[in-house]
Amino acid sequence: MPADLNDYFKRQHNDQNEPPQPLQEFGKRATIIYVIIAIAILFIIAKPYAIIESGQVGIKVTAGKFDPVPLEPGIHFFVPGIQRIIKVDTRVRVINYKSSINTPEYGGGVLLRPAIEVLDARGLPVDIELTVQYRLNPFKAPQTIAEWGLNWEEKIINPVVRDVVRNVIGQYKAEDLPVKRNEIAIKIQNAIAEEINKLPNKPVELIAVQLRAIKLPPKIKAQIERVQIAKQEAERMKYEVEKAKQEAEKRAAQARGEAEAKKIRAQGEAERIMIEARAKAQANIEISKSLSPELLQLKQIEVQGGFNEALKANRDAKIFLTPGGAVPNIWIDSKDHQRASSATQ
Repeated sequence: MPADLNDYFKRQHNDQNEPPQPLQEFGKRATIIYVIIAIAILFIIAKPYAIIESGQVGIKVTAGKFDPVPLEPGIHFFVPGIQRIIKVDTRVRVINYKSSINTPEYGGGVLLRPAIEVLDARGLPVDIELTVQYRLNPFKAPQTIAEWGLNWEEKIINPVVRDVVRNVIGQYKAEDLPVKRNEIAIKIQNAIAEEINKLPNKPVELIAVQLRAIKLPPKIKAQIERVQIAKQEAERMKYEVEKAKQEAEKRAAQARGEAEAKKIRAQGEAERIMIEARAKAQANIEISKSLSPELLQLKQIEVQGGFNEALKANRDAKIFLTPGGAVPNIWIDSKDHQRASSATQ
């Protein structure tokens, strides 16, 4: 067979075995797509990233070793299988110590625990209810979690609070607890803060401690109620006595005022009488100065003339003249014997 025929058949055979050019391009692109899809699936399954939200910090752990620098809010990547990121809440958290709870579980950042049972200075049982607010120190979170673990609250806050409450309440008698409630609350908060601040690296920041209730034994409670009733009765009696005293002082003041008013009125009346008497005396003095013998004689003549006129109508009348002819004269009708006899007696 000629050589050119052999070459021709070889080319035909090669052209039949090789795929068309568009199929080759599609195969290359499909391979790339498959690789991308595989990487995406692996990325989703492995999830080599973590999103830290606001109010949280992240702790990166590499082969069991905690990174001392906390991760701030945002997205952070790590190598799966070698590294992992622990999210820790740094917002304000609460432990409520209550007498009646169902289950001691978290709910919205609140941890419920039974009321703290303590003994007073005489060994009587007392239940204390309080609320403790605190938060994790975000800058020391890696060291805190590395040392105390994720249940750090049960190892730091709860034991300290219970020990402090027992020590403080044990200094008082049960009946004194309600009276000194504010003093006790301040002591508890200061002592808890002092104990927490003693811990290395200051893992926790104490926000506040509120003493909500003091549950006393029934006998002590009844005794306190009796004392309170007695005190209230004593206060009432004291008020009544004070009120009576004020009323007496008020009446005494009124009596003094009335007596003073009468005295002033009497003094005014006396002064008025004295003024009138002095005025009359002065008038008499002036009148006596104006009298003269001639005026007196004239008055006597006028009176005598009046008697003379009376004698004309009653001739039996008796007339008495004062010695010296002074005025007035007295006359009596002699016809009226009863009047005459009574006049002469």
